[in-house]
Amino acid sequence: MNCVHRDIVLYLAAILSGFALIRVSLAGTPLASLDSIFALIGVLGVLVFSVVILFKAVMHLFHR
Repeated sequence: MNCVHRDIVLYLAAILSGFALIRVSLAGTPLASLDSIFALIGVLGVLVFSVVILFKAVMHLFHR
């Protein structure tokens, strides 16, 4: 597996962890007050790494 494919797999793992942060239930834990912050971080992670994957795909299509 070359470097580009490893990067894409890493970005996909980051998107998956973003979804995990969105879906995590913190009710009944000391971190319950930070639930919205975790959701915001998850949404930002999913968006950022999705855009990076799209950018890399477009760059690959145009061979840059």
